[in-house]
Amino acid sequence: MRPFHYAFKIKDIPSTRNFYVELLGCKEGRSTDTWIDFDFFGHQLSAHLSDDIAPLDYCGKVDGVDVPIPHFGCLLSIEDFQIVQKRLEDADIKFAVKPQKRYADEVGEQWTMFVFDFSGNPLEFKAFKNDSEIFSK
Repeated sequence: MRPFHYAFKIKDIPSTRNFYVELLGCKEGRSTDTWIDFDFFGHQLSAHLSDDIAPLDYCGKVDGVDVPIPHFGCLLSIEDFQIVQKRLEDADIKFAVKPQKRYADEVGEQWTMFVFDFSGNPLEFKAFKNDSEIFSK
């Protein structure tokens, strides 16, 4: 599978660099004074400065939990999920949705957690018990 590219709005470069590089451990790619790229677990994120960041809508309801829409994130191995969770906890980052297991003992069982970057963008990290069930019904 080829990596995806996602461009999104941010409030400032320094706090964005801090969140993605220092906190999450992403490698920084190219940048200017108005945007910055990251290697986000093998995918390309492009963060662009904006004074017009739209409010979130918690219209998503998944397994009884309201989730912010839009959001983006990454599917990780369970080991990498635990590493990211620990990094977030060690940095005292508040979880929008605390780490939890969804669909326990069902097809698609997964761990999930939501956080906000320092510009208020919601990110979801997931880890499936069985990757072959990522797209199962």
